[in-house]
Amino acid sequence: MSTFDYDLFVIGGGSGGVRAARVAAGEAGAKVALAEEDRYGGTCVIRGCVPKKLMVFASGYGGMVEEATHYGWDMLNRGFDWQTFSGHLNKELDRLEGVYRKLLAGSGVTTYDARARLKDPHTVELSTGETFTAKHILVATGGRPVRPDMPNAHLGIVSDDIFHLENLPKSILIIGGGYIACEFACILAGLGVDVTQYYRGAQILRGFDDEARGLIAESMRELGVDLHTGTNIVEMDCYREGDDDGMDAPVEATQYAMPVKDAPQEGPLKVKSTNGHIKVFDQVLFATGRRPNSDDMGLEEVGVTLGRGGAIEVDDYSQTKVPSVYAIGDVTDRVNLTPVAIREGMAFVETVFNGNPTKVDHDLIPSAVFTQPELGTVGLTEEQARDQEPIEVYCASFRPMQSAFADKPGRVLMKLIVSQETRKVLGCHIVAPGAGEMIQLAGIAVKMGATKEDFDRTVAVHPTMSEEIVTMRKPMRTA
Repeated sequence: MSTFDYDLFVIGGGSGGVRAARVAAGEAGAKVALAEEDRYGGTCVIRGCVPKKLMVFASGYGGMVEEATHYGWDMLNRGFDWQTFSGHLNKELDRLEGVYRKLLAGSGVTTYDARARLKDPHTVELSTGETFTAKHILVATGGRPVRPDMPNAHLGIVSDDIFHLENLPKSILIIGGGYIACEFACILAGLGVDVTQYYRGAQILRGFDDEARGLIAESMRELGVDLHTGTNIVEMDCYREGDDDGMDAPVEATQYAMPVKDAPQEGPLKVKSTNGHIKVFDQVLFATGRRPNSDDMGLEEVGVTLGRGGAIEVDDYSQTKVPSVYAIGDVTDRVNLTPVAIREGMAFVETVFNGNPTKVDHDLIPSAVFTQPELGTVGLTEEQARDQEPIEVYCASFRPMQSAFADKPGRVLMKLIVSQETRKVLGCHIVAPGAGEMIQLAGIAVKMGATKEDFDRTVAVHPTMSEEIVTMRKPMRTA
């Protein structure tokens, strides 16, 4: 008979933690508890993927109405109503959180709405004062956005705050060039916000294929985003009426939606950039990075090693240096994607409760960036591949039928990176509306090790954008 209160105690109610808890309890028959200090569903459901994707959908309808006129439709566009949308959004998030709670209850998992920290390798202490022992402890606390270390950074917002704005700002400055910064730049521009974006690097979306990055930057500017690369923020403070010294243009008192006050998020902000420009914005969004939620959890005190930025160090089986303590998801800072956290949770259950040691395969993971248009990618970029071996690059860029008919300038990109020696497709990169949907299927072929000739033997679906993936016969270049 076990001397522990639980076989497994999970800290964190996000997608990875919930999946591990309910599978361990419902399928492996373990006695499981889970503690979550905030809302069930975690970053993805409550503060990330789901509400962001719903905002992506919302931001696209304005362009659809405009495009529809070229197809003979006479449609009235009265503009976007943030209150209507946010009301529906909050109801949907409440519904999804309820689903997560029901899944846990239905699997027999005991839940605690409390913050948890480790007291020793087998004991968890809750913010309620309760303590419980467990044979195994799984940390799945995710990550959070961080502000830069600069004066008045608290005056700006981070991505978590976007979903709780009472009103949309008329203007916003977004700091950062990663996928979160670029996605929200496109979303807010599509909702009618005047968007400026500063990124200190030479090109946005570092780590993605260079050709794809360039096309997305071009498309963002066509969307109306005032994108400045090689630019960062130097100073930020609340703007006072009449404080126009050194500014690019004088500010009219009625220009901004929000009153001038000292409180964060309630007044326009005066910003100076590294290029010397001084401008005023209703709001500033910092999208400059995330940090694992490992602070003040008692981890190092019990022997768990924390790496750069507070990431929990684990082995291939998600086990820390303390044998009873495991960690999955963004708190380990391996591959910070929701489906990966879920896979890691499933592998943990297989390893610990089913006696089947299972590693998670972190290679060739498809992903998408929900800009406008989207970027779907799997495998190596052209730059990574040519550093590895001789390659062929197959590429097609064109105006798709739907937007060309409406006389819109946007282009799409279909790109394959092929090994000269093995003929395997090493990478696939798509910039197009619906690229996230396309790359899921292309990812299967790349993961299976399909060759360029396998792609060539596949009959095209016509007329579609994606048919170009199987009709490119001659390489654009070799390297």
